[in-house]
Amino acid sequence: MTKPFGWFQIIRLGLIQACLGAVVVVTTSTLNRIMVVELALPALLPGLLVAWHYAVQMVRPRMGYGADQGRRSTPWMMGGMVVLGVGGVMAAASTVWMATAPMSGIALAVLSFSLIGLGVSACGTSLLTLMAKQVPDSRRAQAATTVWLMMIMGFAITAGTVGKLIDPYTPEVLLKVSASLSVLTSLITAVCLWGLEKSGTASVAQEKKSTADFKQTFKEVWSEPKARTFTIFVFLSMLAYSAQDLILEPFAGAIHGMSPGKTTQLSGWHHMGVLIGMLSVAGASSRWIGGRLGSVQAWMVGGCLFSAVATVGLSSSALATIDFVWPLKANVIFLGIANGAFSIAAIATMMRLAGEGGEGREGTRMGLWGAAQAAAFGLGGIVGTGASDLAHALLQDSRSAYVAVFAFQSLMFIASAWVALRMRAGSKATTVVSKDALTEAVNAVSNDASLHAISDSRVYLKGGSLT
Repeated sequence: MTKPFGWFQIIRLGLIQACLGAVVVVTTSTLNRIMVVELALPALLPGLLVAWHYAVQMVRPRMGYGADQGRRSTPWMMGGMVVLGVGGVMAAASTVWMATAPMSGIALAVLSFSLIGLGVSACGTSLLTLMAKQVPDSRRAQAATTVWLMMIMGFAITAGTVGKLIDPYTPEVLLKVSASLSVLTSLITAVCLWGLEKSGTASVAQEKKSTADFKQTFKEVWSEPKARTFTIFVFLSMLAYSAQDLILEPFAGAIHGMSPGKTTQLSGWHHMGVLIGMLSVAGASSRWIGGRLGSVQAWMVGGCLFSAVATVGLSSSALATIDFVWPLKANVIFLGIANGAFSIAAIATMMRLAGEGGEGREGTRMGLWGAAQAAAFGLGGIVGTGASDLAHALLQDSRSAYVAVFAFQSLMFIASAWVALRMRAGSKATTVVSKDALTEAVNAVSNDASLHAISDSRVYLKGGSLT
């Protein structure tokens, strides 16, 4: 039996997650800006490239399955980070190449973002699987909050630092900064992984190794009611969450007349709210609070419902008259708190559920949920912006268009809460045993002379199954 991870190990995982986020933010944000502004390319191009890297992450379940077969997580986390770094450098090179040879540059960009998707899948899935197996249940919410806060810090620090280093922009500086970042993140990851996964971990994983192939294992995981329900929840909630990202700032500018600087600040207030929501869940689940502020599952449901309320508030702000100034900043902060609460609660729930359907399937489950999240984020931007464009075309009015889009997002959040409630209700049920299995058990007991009495046992027959 391996020793559970303490805070020192959790922080090391957080540093790896921060490194992962550092490389991703450059490819999805900085390069996006360069393509659209400096190179005057269509905004659709970086949008499709980002969507493609999410599509590649559909391999997450297969990578998680590998961890269930006794594979150590360390090599795949290290290898994933290296592949991610190579993809990041190639993405920068492809962006530079687009200035002189657009088609060749785009072809290289597709390959680069494929590597980025593979690197994120390998490193991220293995990291989550290791957390699910090694972090004790009482510490999972705090651990999830710590790791994701460090990832957000990686986003912020990298975006600010890289922005200063490449200003004024030159292709040479971009390539140097990108290469340096990839080398630095790989070195930090190597240091953090040194001795993290003890030799005993592999042997324990090997004991849990299944003889089933990936297809069979995936079917078994998908047949689990909790795993399937949670997959639907992840997809719906993350779709609603990501759909708002690309329309919040345009909405603030078009409807509330905010300048680009003001809308950027508004986005910052939203992220601050997300951090508050995450910290609130971590505090509520701490041993000092002892669940008196609600369970992690309750925060997950409540976060989705309050996210729906907040998006309804955004719709109301679009309809507000000139005589009434809507508290938009407070509305956006409230939205961020709700978003942060349900997202970190979902991650903590994810780690708990990973081991509930039987050991030896944690990696496959994590991969399935990671793929659902990637699909949601890949579609979210398209759904949000597409719905906005469609609403503008049909309604011929910006205010009504944004009201329709935010109303649609509210419905998705409500649907997510409903799915989460179904999952909670299902978690109260006891194990279902088939009649044939009961018969075999009864016969075994009756045929064993040493077991002649059974006391304090109750069996309930309902709907043809034993619960």
